[in-house]
Amino acid sequence: MNACYDLHCHSTASDGTLTPVQLVARAAEAGVDVLALTDHDTTEGLPEAIAAARSAGLCLVTGVEISVTWAGQVVHIVGLGFDPGNPALQAGLAGLRRFRDWRAEEIGRRLAKSGIPGAYEGARGYSNGHLISRTHFARFLVEQGYSADMRKVFKQFLTRGKPGHVAGEWAELDQAVGWIKDAGGQAVIAHPARYGMTRTRLRRLIGEFQEAGGTALEVVSGSHSRDEVFTMARHSRDFSLCASVGSDYHGPETPWAQLGRLMPLPDNAVPIWHDWSISKTQALA
Repeated sequence: MNACYDLHCHSTASDGTLTPVQLVARAAEAGVDVLALTDHDTTEGLPEAIAAARSAGLCLVTGVEISVTWAGQVVHIVGLGFDPGNPALQAGLAGLRRFRDWRAEEIGRRLAKSGIPGAYEGARGYSNGHLISRTHFARFLVEQGYSADMRKVFKQFLTRGKPGHVAGEWAELDQAVGWIKDAGGQAVIAHPARYGMTRTRLRRLIGEFQEAGGTALEVVSGSHSRDEVFTMARHSRDFSLCASVGSDYHGPETPWAQLGRLMPLPDNAVPIWHDWSISKTQALA
């Protein structure tokens, strides 16, 4: 039987709603054999997740999802199988978290000016003392009745031209890939179909990513349609990149993205794990 991989998910260390221990337990229940915890711009949850995975009998791959500004657009680069103690990687992530702290305060100020008081404090409460993301603001806004649901709240308040939008100032593409490579890991473009790019623009991104030393595209994603999966598989082959899979799971509140419930990779896609040495109860780093 083929192993079940899910190489993109989030815990309460960033904007997920399950702790690392709860996330690993849910993944084990879902039949996941190899899991990567890829919190946004932090590896804080990894020690807890590694210990939980060892007890649960699954392989935990070290992971992170790095925020990048490329050609004026925010994209995400997942790092897999790296050394979390690498100084250059941790210094880079620390810089991104400092910007996140300022951005969260600024989002709160802008929402207050538009007649929504207490948003920063509310978002901070949802973060449980960890980094504050737009998702935490979205949860606050929905809970306070400013929007009907999580799918609508971003478009109403947190995207370009809306009251709570603050432009990101993230890592450069080659920086993010370099941090991951220097730490001994593999870099992956997360959910590439979700960026809404034209074919030409997306292939430009992929080409620059490959030139920087990137390894793979996330071909199968919780947000990709069947047609998008096959399109991304073609792009990965065209650029001699591997293919990765990940649900982008944030918690049980998002039923459209569940742990381990993913389409299989197309037959002619080369999986990123093709030369991994996988052992249950051990972490891959």
